[in-house]
Amino acid sequence: MESAYVVKDGVAVVSFDNPPVNSLSAAQRKKLHEQILHAAARKDIHAIVVTGGAGPFCGGAEIREFNTPAQKLSPTMPELIEGLDRINKLLIAAIGGFAYGAGLEFAMAMHYRVSSAYAQFGLPEVKFGFLPGAGGTQRLPRLVPMEHAAPMMLSGAPVGAQQALDYGLVDALSNGDLLEDTLTYARKLIATRMTPRRTSALPVRLATAPAELFATLRADINKRTPGHKGKLYIVDCFEAATTLPFEAGREFERARFLELLATPESKALRYNFFAERQAAKIAGLAPDVRARELHQAAVIGAGTMGAGIAMCFMNAGIPVALIDAQSEGLERGMATIRAVYDAQVDKGRLTQAARERTLQLVTPTLDLAAGVCDADVIVEAVFERLDLKQQIFRELDRHARKGAILATNTSMLDIDEIAAVTQREADVIGMHFFSPAHVMRLLEVVRCAKTSDEVLVTVMQLARRLQKTAVLSRVCDGFIGNRMLQRYLQQALFLLDEGCSIEQIDGAMEKFGMAMGPFAVGDLSGLDIGWSIRKRRYVERPEMVYSRIADRICEAGRLGQKTGKGWYRYEPGSRKRLPDPDVNQILHAYRAEVGVAQRNVSDEEIVDRLMLALANEGAQILDETVAQRASDIDVVYATGYGFPITKGGPMHYANTLGLAEVLTRIRNYQQGYQGSQWQPSPLLVKLAGQGASFE
Repeated sequence: MESAYVVKDGVAVVSFDNPPVNSLSAAQRKKLHEQILHAAARKDIHAIVVTGGAGPFCGGAEIREFNTPAQKLSPTMPELIEGLDRINKLLIAAIGGFAYGAGLEFAMAMHYRVSSAYAQFGLPEVKFGFLPGAGGTQRLPRLVPMEHAAPMMLSGAPVGAQQALDYGLVDALSNGDLLEDTLTYARKLIATRMTPRRTSALPVRLATAPAELFATLRADINKRTPGHKGKLYIVDCFEAATTLPFEAGREFERARFLELLATPESKALRYNFFAERQAAKIAGLAPDVRARELHQAAVIGAGTMGAGIAMCFMNAGIPVALIDAQSEGLERGMATIRAVYDAQVDKGRLTQAARERTLQLVTPTLDLAAGVCDADVIVEAVFERLDLKQQIFRELDRHARKGAILATNTSMLDIDEIAAVTQREADVIGMHFFSPAHVMRLLEVVRCAKTSDEVLVTVMQLARRLQKTAVLSRVCDGFIGNRMLQRYLQQALFLLDEGCSIEQIDGAMEKFGMAMGPFAVGDLSGLDIGWSIRKRRYVERPEMVYSRIADRICEAGRLGQKTGKGWYRYEPGSRKRLPDPDVNQILHAYRAEVGVAQRNVSDEEIVDRLMLALANEGAQILDETVAQRASDIDVVYATGYGFPITKGGPMHYANTLGLAEVLTRIRNYQQGYQGSQWQPSPLLVKLAGQGASFE
């Protein structure tokens, strides 16, 4: 064991060894525990430095081990971290890269901390539905003033090294060789006969009256994230830090950590965390596929989507040509771009100099040939008309350089038909951004029948540069997200037919956790979009039935917020939804026209029908291999459609119900209104019969 760590001038250097993020797995905990105890027992060692080696200090606990036997293997996380309080040699953390979660809890239990000038520190547990469970809520406010410790833990957002130094979280910064600077720091402590400074023995740093601070924190949580148990428990633990001895406070924290860890919400958040990482992996690629280099981009269409996509490239530092056929449209697009960056300057998120540098990355032009000739990737973002997009791709085929990637932002159309008008189908791909494109994280990457592996890999890597969460889809009507959405909206309209109010349906879905109900979303995005889709499907897919009530709304000139009236009405300059008696009259007249029996529908049935419509269509998408995996579908909905991440996604939600139960409920709905529209996916039937799940 002695050879497992290095001794330099009376200082033992113990290193993490669990790349890439040095997570505290059971094996890593055991190794650190043994080496620290061994070094602490040696008389020739006066201080122990723990370092991440060439990598980061520690990314936290090994989340995959939660709720498994490995989590309970000795030393457990609390045993490892609390054991540091019994070490009488000086303990110094040399923190490079980052210290997150249990990694930061481990560092805070040491006596001193030296940080790289570029390191990051954070306790992101709240994002996973729980709280720090190894003393973090008790130690952080003993090092960092409570006024700063509380927002740091309640947001889960990291802080930089300089801020950590200002707060008191670290004791010194290194601008050079971190390990050498930490060893120098350790020798100074030894030379001045410094004794261990145990964080557990320090007083809580609190300037504001505790009762007042904690009441304010709880009120803010209940206003912004009602009933968020993880955040409320963090405040409870902070309060315990001010009223209980350290050990009692730590036990109080641990009990709440274990309670939260077992909740469905925490399990869903952890599922979503790994689902996003899995989505980036593409099955079946040749091992020698290499991405193309991308230095220059072009976007065709300067409307809302085109301007937003251009900003995605600009934010990534990629020069982009913004192309439009009309000078008025081009100027509107540029005005939109300037307004976004002006707002960021006004809010202090961007300096004026950075704004100017970023705006220099976009070149507006009316000349398509000149705009695309040097581009490595071209994204078309014009109106959703197949003939228009095909015409643009014919021009791209003539003017784009060889090897350029030709992408379309279509949300519904057949990209194979778009690719077919070119002589370079292998270079054509779908890049479906979500509005507003410079804000929304989701990017559906749509692989056409002839898209090359090289183009696919390049676009998936580009998504990371653009800070997007990319999910792979095959070509179908609506791809993953919008195809499922049509079944969701279909059921919402049927519920209107049967007697539900618009407000009841939106309210039920928002109470469930959706960011917005289906009708509020329609008003926001524009009801004419769905209208055009339905009109196309009445011809192409006559077997898919919709209530015509949505058409009646559009025929009345009610197209959503942009016209001041849709399913709701809106006062000028306001987005507040107001009930409109005119809509109720349209509903009443339509119900009388079609003669649908009216009944009282519970909020529970509303949620059930809309969620099962999503899950059943998702199962069909899986069965057709449009999506690679069920978790990819959930990533689409959690990142692009306002699905509550505390429920994982529609497929994860169906798994929690049990697929046999899902199938039983769908069979029941087949007996009700428009029951023929409920056709269970063969994959759902198969998995339910096997007692299996989508995972």
